[in-house]
Amino acid sequence: MSNSPAASSHPTRPAIAWIGLGIMGSPMSENLIKAGYDVTGFTLEQDKLDRLAAAGGTVAGSIAEAVKDADVIVTMVPASPQVEAISYGPDGILENARSGALLIDMSSITPQTSVDLAKAAKDKGVRVLDAPVSGGEAGAIEAVLSIMVGGEQADFDIAKPIFEALGKTIVLCGPHGSGQTVKAANQLIVAVNIQACAEAVVFLEKSGVNLKAALDVLNGGLAGSTVLTRKKDNFLQRDFKPGFRIDLHHKDMGIVTDAARNVGAALPVGAVVAQLVASLRAQGDGGLDHSALLRAVERLSGARL
Repeated sequence: MSNSPAASSHPTRPAIAWIGLGIMGSPMSENLIKAGYDVTGFTLEQDKLDRLAAAGGTVAGSIAEAVKDADVIVTMVPASPQVEAISYGPDGILENARSGALLIDMSSITPQTSVDLAKAAKDKGVRVLDAPVSGGEAGAIEAVLSIMVGGEQADFDIAKPIFEALGKTIVLCGPHGSGQTVKAANQLIVAVNIQACAEAVVFLEKSGVNLKAALDVLNGGLAGSTVLTRKKDNFLQRDFKPGFRIDLHHKDMGIVTDAARNVGAALPVGAVVAQLVASLRAQGDGGLDHSALLRAVERLSGARL
């Protein structure tokens, strides 16, 4: 346990190791620091480590150093291969975490990867929750994320105060892998919703309607959504600075289509949108925000971008 003033004034407050300080991980870890937790972080980019230190966190030189004294280890990395890379092997989390530690993986990965990780961790005496999030960069910054969790109730209860510093809607969805399954469904709904909004934007603009007025009134009715609220300005300003990159949504659409095939669920519209996301990525837009699905609709409608 850490001996800093924050920790000593909260003797039951766990010391946290945070692995992965990207668009989501940096603001999330900072919200834990603001809530009074001791956070020791590791990531591959020095500027992200500098940001953590400036926010009051402790910088580690390796995964092993970050996790060795941690009560709770939180991971937030892009995909299953990265989760496996940081978790397994002699320099990974499982070999270096202390027995009894709780590993919370908040990455969005395949449900099977989460199930396998929980099984491997159990052999090392490490408990695991899969806890992917929805809400994007804005939700991470504002600490209003939706957190969908898979794992044991007892571990969820221990992690709940940590989750409450990061998000607003926090639900245990079932056993290991369940959080990832719900996240896959979330990404399906979000992608289809963004695609519908993008098609509406092109239709409205080609019809000569005031786009801002139209989106305002649509968002006040049944067509309104969190997606439209969050992405309206992206559409209006053609601002596609990534809050959530097309590359990552492409990965997630692969997860949901594969998982649906495994359980025998048909996703006819989801499959089409998965292809549209893939085509946008193939056209070089993978680094843009997923609201850039608008660019794909514009191309299909005759625009030369």
